[in-house]
Amino acid sequence: MADHSADRGYLLDNQQSQAGIRFDALSELFDPVTFRHIDELGLAAGMRCWEVGAGGPSVPLGLAQRVGPTGTVVATDIDVSWTRGIADGVIEVLRHDVAAEPPPAGGFDLVHARLVLVHVTDRAQALRRMIQALRPGGRLLLEDADPGLQPLLCPDESGPEQELANRLRSGFRTLMAARGADLAYGRTLPRLLREAGLADVRADAYFPVTSPACAVLEDATVRQIRHQLVAAGLATDEEIDRHLANVSSGRLDLATAPMVSAWGRRG
Repeated sequence: MADHSADRGYLLDNQQSQAGIRFDALSELFDPVTFRHIDELGLAAGMRCWEVGAGGPSVPLGLAQRVGPTGTVVATDIDVSWTRGIADGVIEVLRHDVAAEPPPAGGFDLVHARLVLVHVTDRAQALRRMIQALRPGGRLLLEDADPGLQPLLCPDESGPEQELANRLRSGFRTLMAARGADLAYGRTLPRLLREAGLADVRADAYFPVTSPACAVLEDATVRQIRHQLVAAGLATDEEIDRHLANVSSGRLDLATAPMVSAWGRRG
């Protein structure tokens, strides 16, 4: 999940110290789902892939393992600081804005974006560019959150700790919406792919209800946005400190927003 609206002040800055922690937690939570879909789509040796808004190394590296030395993985993002530590020559990394710039040269057998378009102001243009980049028969896999489908951090709101958690999550959504995020975007993906002319469109959704990685993700996210929450009058420092202590206690069942995965084939 990467900075795709820098002009509007992206809420979760990739350069902040918690960003790497967030990326690792997101990978633990969602990589198995992403690669289940990718493997079902038939990604194989020699194919050419474009990972849009990579944000972290785990998905590009997993794609590279699947396409092998005869294939190609192009990973793009506005902020490519995440590329540190990736072996030279395994992945072609490009600084790129999917909504403002033409796609990388050459057609692709697979184009994938996870937790990207919800943050892009011109989502329709970004989607057009990704479809434009597909070879005939190529597959597009989009995965994006839909906080509106399940807005609670603690679906089982059984006490004051859970109520506070849900109130702070509501504040987070308020900040995201103010920066142009579409909090009901995930559910629209199947329709958008069909309307764009893709065939064999399918979709599903996944969200963990409780996981240690959810707690890690919540802690890092709140630490990143605490100043914005306080400045906007959405929470006090005392409330945030209390919530972080509740998260670290391990007694909260923390969920994520559903991640909708939708895929289709270019004819």
